[in-house]
Amino acid sequence: MAAKKIIVELEGREVAISNPDKVFFPRAGYTKLDLVNYYVAVGEGAVRGVAGRPMAMKRYVNGVEGDFFFQKRAPTSRPHWIETVELRFPSGRTAEEIVVRDAAQLAWIVNLGCVDLNPHPVRADDLDHPDELRVDLDPMPGIEWSQVLDVAMLCGETLRDFGLQGWPKTSGSRGFHVYCRIERNWTFPEVRRAAVALAREVERRAPGIASAKWWKEERQGVFIDYNQNAKDRTVASAYSVRPTPDARVSTPLHWNEVPDCEPAEFTIQTVPQRFAAIGDPHETMDDDRGSLEALLDLAEQHEEAGFGDAPWPPQYQKQPGEPTRVQPSKARAPARREGIVPPPAPGKQTGPTGRRRTTAPLIEIARAATQAEALEGLERWKTKHPSAAALLQPADVMVDQMRGRFKAWYRVRVNLRNVPEKERPPQEALESDYDPSVEWRGFDG
Repeated sequence: MAAKKIIVELEGREVAISNPDKVFFPRAGYTKLDLVNYYVAVGEGAVRGVAGRPMAMKRYVNGVEGDFFFQKRAPTSRPHWIETVELRFPSGRTAEEIVVRDAAQLAWIVNLGCVDLNPHPVRADDLDHPDELRVDLDPMPGIEWSQVLDVAMLCGETLRDFGLQGWPKTSGSRGFHVYCRIERNWTFPEVRRAAVALAREVERRAPGIASAKWWKEERQGVFIDYNQNAKDRTVASAYSVRPTPDARVSTPLHWNEVPDCEPAEFTIQTVPQRFAAIGDPHETMDDDRGSLEALLDLAEQHEEAGFGDAPWPPQYQKQPGEPTRVQPSKARAPARREGIVPPPAPGKQTGPTGRRRTTAPLIEIARAATQAEALEGLERWKTKHPSAAALLQPADVMVDQMRGRFKAWYRVRVNLRNVPEKERPPQEALESDYDPSVEWRGFDG
């Protein structure tokens, strides 16, 4: 009979691991215990990536091919040695979030189904001043991995030119991360402002290869996601296992490893061996805190030249100096189903504010609870419109993961720019019309 629970001893504490034989990665065969053992093996590096930081828990209780949900509030039933801190979010809500400082606490949250670790860029003793600037590189569909690495190297060079030391790591997914330790002298808006300036400077140095454009239909190449520095945003930390079929790991690198790195080489199986052999490339990261003054001076130059603030994520209040933006409408989907509000016309995407209009000929295809369902809707649309579908380029199909209150949902849009105007299909009823509010409507817990 499979064990229902085992006890592991870490940091002088006993940590219960329930259902250790439960398969978390069906295609690779890795179990929950394999995941715990991985984090124990790289514990020094994994703890360094999250140490003292509040953490949003992203829980895969049924493994990486099952549904997941976000849990900001720490479970009320927890050992006395689990630390928490109260965070206040842009929405005005508060939550006691878990703070990890050692391997025992780390193993405890992994037992809850936390496959990857998602800490905030602040320490628990000062929640208003980040100590980390995060560069998150997000390639558009069809972009080669080599181009991602070229942009990563350029980001490292640009950071050095502005007095900052970047620390590179694979994201464990399609993208790449570069982190900078910074002095705790600046607020979230100031750190984000510096990140916008950095993104625009990298785009200036490599136009067409790197992009600082927030709207997907305007991007080219690799997007430098400055909004990962907004308050309440989290990014998978160093040594996080990602929910990929082969259990890839977000792996710290030395800069000389970046040009030839292959993300598929870094998995739950290989990274412990690498860690034992070479240690943690980010071991001295905390000793190298830099200043944002040069980047903030650059931001001021941009503003004097007529570049205002860049768009914020849709759940944030409109910021002074921010251009008009569109929010993913939570109100339109139910109204569409009732036949009250027609879908937006192609090229006329608008949110509740009604302020922004894109000139791109966009149509929305699907909204779904899972990516698989959203993509199934896309395939149905392609079957209906084969001529238009044949003209689409990879970057014309935009699959957005939308973060809801408790879990993500997915939206698919298509840019018809490569389809002759007279041959463009009209906006139709969505192939899948999921209402992201259905699971929390009326609940404010």
